[in-house]
Amino acid sequence: MNVFTLFTAHVRSAVEALSAAGAFPRPPELERIVVEPPRDAARGDLTTNAAMALAKEAGLKPRELAERLAAELRKRPEITKVDVAGPGFINMTLDPSVWRQALREAVLAGPDFGRSDIGKSEPINVEYVSANPTGPMHVGHCRGAVFGDALANLLAFAGYAVTREYYINDAGAQVDVLARSAYLRYREALGEAIAIPEGLYPGDYLKPVGQALALEHGRSLNQLPETAWLPIARARAIDMMMAEIREDLASLHVRHDVFFSERSLIEGDRNAVAEIIEKLRAEGKVYEGRLPPPKGGAEEDWEDREQTLFRTTEFGDDVDRPLKKSDGSYTYFASDIAYHKSKLDRGFRNMVDVWGADHGGYVRRMKAAVRAVGGEAATLDVKIIQLVKLLRAGEPVKMSKRAGDFVTLREVVDEVGVDAVRFMMLYRKNDAPLDFDLAKVIEQSRDNPVFYVQYGHARGQSVLRNAREVIPTLPGTDGERRRALSQATLTRLDDAAELALMRRVALYPRLVEAAAMSHEPHRIAFYLYELASDYHALQTKGKGAPHLRFIMQNDPELTLARLALVQGVVTVLASGLAVLGVGAPDEMR
Repeated sequence: MNVFTLFTAHVRSAVEALSAAGAFPRPPELERIVVEPPRDAARGDLTTNAAMALAKEAGLKPRELAERLAAELRKRPEITKVDVAGPGFINMTLDPSVWRQALREAVLAGPDFGRSDIGKSEPINVEYVSANPTGPMHVGHCRGAVFGDALANLLAFAGYAVTREYYINDAGAQVDVLARSAYLRYREALGEAIAIPEGLYPGDYLKPVGQALALEHGRSLNQLPETAWLPIARARAIDMMMAEIREDLASLHVRHDVFFSERSLIEGDRNAVAEIIEKLRAEGKVYEGRLPPPKGGAEEDWEDREQTLFRTTEFGDDVDRPLKKSDGSYTYFASDIAYHKSKLDRGFRNMVDVWGADHGGYVRRMKAAVRAVGGEAATLDVKIIQLVKLLRAGEPVKMSKRAGDFVTLREVVDEVGVDAVRFMMLYRKNDAPLDFDLAKVIEQSRDNPVFYVQYGHARGQSVLRNAREVIPTLPGTDGERRRALSQATLTRLDDAAELALMRRVALYPRLVEAAAMSHEPHRIAFYLYELASDYHALQTKGKGAPHLRFIMQNDPELTLARLALVQGVVTVLASGLAVLGVGAPDEMR
């Protein structure tokens, strides 16, 4: 049960009643109506913008239309109070029966409570991580990996047909640097003393690649020119680095459905990059010309020469973009256009790319390219992941011994655990910098959100286990217990704190939909902390006020009602944690 969807329908019915009475000269645009929680809980349970959104269509002042709508809404028995506030907001206070019914449905639905069909099985491609295969994943990659995986979970829960994709950047200069670095390690494995020059990768993680090359080829690579050994070293290094990256992702419980190779766009029977450039040229979207010098100073891809340019300014960019470098090779942008064209060809009109903070300046051109190639039906949302500062008790963490110049993802997961990493990477909006303190994320306190939320779930499960001592007939299995508790006499729940907790539980379906539509999984993390806080507060309140305890020795009916409330809380905590990819323990020590 989505209370907000239900009452949006009620508000629309009120608008339709006024329309039928002649208040609107033409049918009103009902989709503009929003029903949401008020900013100030003292104003009621729900608020709607209906009067302000439709006043112009009605030819009335917003407050005048609001008063008429309020009169219609007061006819509904489940609405106990309707007020008009400010420029025309309509605030509604609901009968407690609404929240009790929402709780009952949450208990009965179990893991499916909050699941939505707003996605209508629409295919959506979520591309995330896509780290260059030049070394193990570091803590900076970790945040994007968790964000992308949680977003994919959220979209699937909201009814989208999600494909999780990793774009392997296995073409271009950086993988040739990787190959030369691996070749040095190959020579080292053969017994040579080596010095790693500036510009190559110095980390010890490439030693196993060198050893593998030595085992497979002996000294034969030493007899070959670079043009011959480079592709051999490159292929082996990429394979081994991608195997390590997959293991890193698995340690974080991150998965992908597709690993798409950039090299596949330019090798084989067809060159997809050349094809899309020629197609765009035929459409007048690519031309040969010169770019004016950038007004704000030097730009990385500006050159004062005749070159192949994409008319991205016609699709929302601020300057046309080069597609070829001075040596005739394709720019990264050209490959990215072909890559996103492949997504369109595979049936994806909705796409989400998760990029690091250093790619922020690249967003407009990529959106312009998708618009040019896919038309108005194609959408690309780019989520920028800001930097992570790794701390221990407030002090910066030293670099990894193995990787050389960064801390690996695996080191962080091994130290604090996957649940702490995933939850805390999501407990801040993706475009805000994040301080990740290794000491604080394992504290057992309210100041540690992941502990506080998981403890809420474990604490609730403990109550449900202990209740069987008072109610021996209470089933032990989850499904049977939920069915039994859904029949509880919920009218016994009338304390303000109990009703507030029911309202919080009822908010979950709306929150799932809002988070999915905005591509913001952090909203789930924030909500779970608030729900856990309300639950902990109520249970603590019962210690000082015995009449509010969950288990009442001499009142089985009230105990069952309160157990239903506990069941609703643990149901939603478990569901939200699952969306985030975080465990919901039944016990904690």
